[in-house]
Amino acid sequence: MTDFNQKRIILGITGGIAAYKAAELTRQLIKAGAMIRVIMTEAATHFIAPATFQALSNQTVWTDLWDTRIQNTMAHIELSRDSDAIIVAPASADFIAKIAHGLANDLLTTTCLARTCPLFLAPAMNRQMWEHPATQRNVSQVQNDGAVLLGPEEGEQACGETGLGRMLGPDAIFEDLASSLSPKLLRGIKILLTAGPTYEAIDDVRGITNSSSGKMGYELAKACVAAGAAVTLISGPTSLEPPRHSRTIAVTSASEMHEQVLAETPSNDIFISVAAVADYRPANQQQGKIRKSSKKMILELVPTKDILTEVASSPNPPWCVGFAAESGDILAKAQEKLGRKHLPLIIANSTSAIKAADNEVTLIDAQSAHKLPRMDKTSLARQIVAEIAKRYHSRNTRSD
Repeated sequence: MTDFNQKRIILGITGGIAAYKAAELTRQLIKAGAMIRVIMTEAATHFIAPATFQALSNQTVWTDLWDTRIQNTMAHIELSRDSDAIIVAPASADFIAKIAHGLANDLLTTTCLARTCPLFLAPAMNRQMWEHPATQRNVSQVQNDGAVLLGPEEGEQACGETGLGRMLGPDAIFEDLASSLSPKLLRGIKILLTAGPTYEAIDDVRGITNSSSGKMGYELAKACVAAGAAVTLISGPTSLEPPRHSRTIAVTSASEMHEQVLAETPSNDIFISVAAVADYRPANQQQGKIRKSSKKMILELVPTKDILTEVASSPNPPWCVGFAAESGDILAKAQEKLGRKHLPLIIANSTSAIKAADNEVTLIDAQSAHKLPRMDKTSLARQIVAEIAKRYHSRNTRSD
C-alpha cells in the first residue's frame, strides 16, 4: 500500500448526499500524511459547507473558476500541475457526463481536464440513474480516457431504494486509492496467506483458542493486493471485514485450515503463514454440552499438524514465509524455527503484539536479521511486503 506522506491530492466534491462521506475521507488522508486541497462544485455546497473541509484539511477550499487569489485566474492549471492524484467523491451522474464529453464549465471539470496526474472517480447516484444507458456510456468513455472508477456498491440509498449506485465508504475508497497508487512489486504473483486464530472444540459450546485478532494477517493481505498480487486468504474466526479484492476462505479449526492450505498450495507462488494456529486440540470432541460437576475433568490434548512445515517440505513448494510469535529470547527461537522448518524467511515478534495495534518485527533469513521499528500494523505490513518482494525476486534472479 502506498505511503501517502506528503502526497498532494485534490479531492473534488460534487452535488449529492454522499458528500458527507468526503469529510471522513479527508480526515483519513490527512492522518496518513497527505496534503489535501478540496475543490467543491456549487451544487456540493448545498449538501455540506466548505468550512468543514477547510477545518479538516487546514487548506483553503476552492469553489470558483474565477478565483482572484491566483493572479492569472488559472486555478485549474496551478492546482493540477503539482498534484499526485485527483479523487472525485462523490462523482455525480452530471459530473461524469461532463468529463465524458470534455465539458469544462466550472473549476473542478477544468482541473480534471487540465490534469497531468491520475483521476479517480467514486460514483454516487440513484440505482436507475446508474443503470441508465447514457450513464453507462459515459462511464465507459471516462474509463477509456484513463479515469479509474472506485465503486459504486450496492446498498440502501438516500431515496429509500436499494441497489447499485451507492458510493463506497471512506475506508474502501482510501484502501482502493492507496492500492491504485502503490508500486506493483508483486504484479502477477499468486500469494496464499493465513491469518487469525483457530478454534478447537471441546464440546458443542466450549473450545480452545487464542487472543489473535487477525489484524496483522489481514493488513498483509491488503498490502499484497496493493502490490499487485492475486491473494487468497485463509482465515480463522475474526471480527474483521474480509480484505477487498482478495479471495477469502473462512475456516474454524486447525484441521480445516490444514486441509484448505494444502488444497490451495499448488496454485500459489508464495505462502505467508501468519495465522496463530493452535498447537494442540482436544483428543475427542464431546457431543452436546459437558455438564458441570464437582469432579475434576481431565482434558487430553494431542498435537495439531504443522501446516508450515508440511508446505515447506512438499515437492515444488511455494516460497514460504513464517511468523514466530515468541517470548524470552525471541531471535534465537525464531532462528531455530527458520532452520527446523527449512524456510527462506521468518518474521519474529513478541507475543505481546498479538492484541496490540502496532508491532515491531525482525526479518530473519540464513544470512542476516533485519529489524523494522515499531509502527502501526498497516504501515508495517506495507514494509514487510516490500521486503518479501525484494527477497522473492532476488531469489528468482539468483536461481536463473
